[in-house]
Amino acid sequence: MSFYTSLSGLKGAQTDLSVIANNVANVGTVGFKRSRTEFGDLVSSSPMQSGNVAGQGTRLKSITQQFGQGGFSASDRALDLAISGQGFFATRSDGAGGRLSYTRNGAFGLDDQRNVIDARGNFLQVLPVDSYGVVTATGISASRNLQVPLTSGQSQATSNIDITVNLPSDAQLPADRAVYNTGNPYEFDRFDPNSYNFSSATSVYDAAGNELPATVYYTRTTAPAAADPNDPNSVPTTDSTWQARMFVGSTEVTGTTPIEMTFDGNGNLTAPTGGTTLPNIQPSGASGPLSLTVDFGTATRQAAGAFSLGNFAQDGFAAGQFDNISVGSDGLVTATYSNGDSQALGKIMMVNFANPAGLRQLGDASWSATGNSGEPLVGEASSAGFGVLQSGALEQANVDITEELVALISAQRNFQANAKAIETANTLTQTIVNMRS
Repeated sequence: MSFYTSLSGLKGAQTDLSVIANNVANVGTVGFKRSRTEFGDLVSSSPMQSGNVAGQGTRLKSITQQFGQGGFSASDRALDLAISGQGFFATRSDGAGGRLSYTRNGAFGLDDQRNVIDARGNFLQVLPVDSYGVVTATGISASRNLQVPLTSGQSQATSNIDITVNLPSDAQLPADRAVYNTGNPYEFDRFDPNSYNFSSATSVYDAAGNELPATVYYTRTTAPAAADPNDPNSVPTTDSTWQARMFVGSTEVTGTTPIEMTFDGNGNLTAPTGGTTLPNIQPSGASGPLSLTVDFGTATRQAAGAFSLGNFAQDGFAAGQFDNISVGSDGLVTATYSNGDSQALGKIMMVNFANPAGLRQLGDASWSATGNSGEPLVGEASSAGFGVLQSGALEQANVDITEELVALISAQRNFQANAKAIETANTLTQTIVNMRS
């Protein structure tokens, strides 16, 4: 009998060693919770038996999870989350119809569809919120996958362009310069700097929000002239004229007729007096035709000094591109975009249980609900019964190496003692066998 009693102790010590070894092996696993073995003694007696009886060994009652708080390690990722206090993250496998599991491992990331997932590819669950971040529905049935939209808002094609420039009053006519340099008459060519005076560049947008390069070329065509002394009817001129040509990409959107700009002797713009509507042309790379109106305003002048661009404003824009994501201590997930928009995407659903020790282990520091754990209790971070979320941190395993090493020594001694007891029982049996009458 003592042989089997010691054998049960030997098996118990072996199980204890395995549990301790698993704790030590997972000391670096994020969100891991240590386990503890619990044993009970075996006693067999009949109802009519009186007095104490010798026990028959030990049995493993349970291996229980210890859900104590683990330490935090800092991270520079907004989707690295840690729970300070009670509660679990909820994740779902295979979309809306998948199985729910619960974890303290807050190392989340994005998949190719911009869903927030854990290391196993399960989707982080959130509660829906309104534009102010207030939860609009609660409970497991209200949970949904957290997905980060790539864009925000609608794009708008450029329709109006406002330009303010200062054109030098002493600028040379490219027509004279071309004849002087090449002997050929003036002809505009955007690839020939001698055929225009100045240029300015910016961007415009088509209806799909595609950004397209736009360049305006300024060419002086006439300058003030004195009266011809050989012509009695000749009178001096004080006006100057310039031509403005706009290209979007490689397409001239001003068409065959450039914008004619006229300045008086004081350098004031006298024509055009308002916006100039250009022909509808679809530049290369644009999703559709552009309908542009160019207005040089009243601040454009011809004056002494260098060419300068005072203003180049246009009313088109692309939809906002995803820029950043943040998670508040209450679990509110907010995405910000390049156009200044911000969207409340949901509140991270927190789950707790009446008996967390009754959860079933799934591996990878995750669990599923059982009858022993009770039904999941759904709530929000920083509310009653739930901990606070910390973004940019991860909860480490709650394994104390010193404590585990002491337990390891104790389990080893128990194993050795039971092995010695088996050896002693075997020696006694052998002695009895060898007895001779």
